[in-house]
Amino acid sequence: TRRSPAYAAALAFSVQNLRFAAACAHHGPAAVVVPASLAELRAAVLCAREAGLVVRLRSGGHSYEGLSYTTDDASGFVVIDLVALDRVRVDAGTRTAWVQSGATLGQVYHAVAASSKTLAFSAGSCPTVGSGGHIAGGGFGLLSRKYGLAADNVIDALLVDADGRVLDRDGMGEEVFWAIRGGGGGTWGTVYAWRVKLSPVPERVTVFVVNRPGTVESVARLVSTWQHVAPWLPDEFYLSAFVGAGLPESDGTGISVTFKGFYLGRSQEALEILSARFPEIGLADLNPREMSWIDSVVFFSGLPEGSSTSDLTDRVLHDKNYFKAKSDFVRRPMAIGELEGAISFLSKQPKAYVILDPYGGAMDRIAAGDLPFPHRKGNIHGIQHLIAWTADDDDQRQEYMDWLRRFYDLMGAYVSNGPRTAYINYLDLDLGTNNNPSAAHPHHPIIGDDGSPFNSEVEASRTWGERYFLSNYDRLVRAKTTIDPENVFRNAQSIPPVSSIGMTRILRSSLPKVASKPKGTRHVI
Repeated sequence: TRRSPAYAAALAFSVQNLRFAAACAHHGPAAVVVPASLAELRAAVLCAREAGLVVRLRSGGHSYEGLSYTTDDASGFVVIDLVALDRVRVDAGTRTAWVQSGATLGQVYHAVAASSKTLAFSAGSCPTVGSGGHIAGGGFGLLSRKYGLAADNVIDALLVDADGRVLDRDGMGEEVFWAIRGGGGGTWGTVYAWRVKLSPVPERVTVFVVNRPGTVESVARLVSTWQHVAPWLPDEFYLSAFVGAGLPESDGTGISVTFKGFYLGRSQEALEILSARFPEIGLADLNPREMSWIDSVVFFSGLPEGSSTSDLTDRVLHDKNYFKAKSDFVRRPMAIGELEGAISFLSKQPKAYVILDPYGGAMDRIAAGDLPFPHRKGNIHGIQHLIAWTADDDDQRQEYMDWLRRFYDLMGAYVSNGPRTAYINYLDLDLGTNNNPSAAHPHHPIIGDDGSPFNSEVEASRTWGERYFLSNYDRLVRAKTTIDPENVFRNAQSIPPVSSIGMTRILRSSLPKVASKPKGTRHVI
């Protein structure tokens, strides 16, 4: 609790975006609870429920808007920090693993590689990201063009709901199981552990990072070619593009593009593909390197030069900063003039950059409704728009964020629209919040049989909900109403339940009754 001498350290440990450090310290939770077992996790949920506190869940603290440890309203809340629930049990024989939600991606990858040199898990590249929140939002990474999102590879889970029940896939039902795999973290209950499929990888993979500085026009031509090539490369080839005027791989004096390549195969094969499909990248100094999959994880991790695979288990993010991010999906390549205009704008702010992640491959073959994450066939790449700064210039944070919003507005004509889409794992409160509908999406509450509005919050949340989930939004609302009708697990952008008491009672009664602990739970992990 706030009176505890350990409170401040426990709260601050996983604050990964320093933009929220001060707000977190001044308007923090009533308590930070760190359960170390399933029994303690259940007790934490039930205690918070008894005290009338909203539950916020934190697995790694990488929420872009700090929603796992801050609040936007007057409700008292508790942070249940899953940091001590970080065990990973790999079964190489069945190519599966049980992953506790507090395990970081680095811990997961390290455990998988220790079990087998030719198995991997498809998820993101940052090793300190918590697996619980990452999987709950989808989880895109370097293997996604081959094997889909992290959430696409979940085959079971153990969920502690607001009543303290422990529900496996059968217990929670297929609709809730569908919702927890991509419908956003901290919304449905707390996932104690996920059972995931592991995927085969060759003993040697190929990696490279190459920076190409130039003029606005020359960089635009390279990015244009990338847009026409990267989404249609073989599934085994992931080739991203970073564009900015202050990229770490450049000399920091002008606009450039950095290409990061990962190929499930030998370097000669990768070079042959690029020679045929993208010779403009420049092959003479590409210097592709062959290594094991786990070494490639270290290579792309952002860890310091010389780091080893054991460093993946360090959950401390040592290079924290302040940042704001926004996201988009793109369905058609931009015209060269459009790219030149966007890159010219970007070249004027060296603290900003964009990350272009290629889609296609397996992402095209998974239907938009198979999971809550709908950005599948027809999307050629995603965009992260980012601006980052340090404590030395934090007094200019509003100026930096306003600049990013202007750039985002500029890009609006070139990205997916109707609605303009976004990725839930790149949270952006500019899109709207549960209690603050935008002018473009005002409240239109539906009136129930008793004359009272029963879904005003559902309609308010549609502002941002359909941008993350498109037509999957209403199905998510139904799942939320089934599993957490009293909205115990919530934040500024969590799916709300339908608030009609009668409807809540009907949906609640339809949830299968299960024992407080499914058979075999103690043997899972």
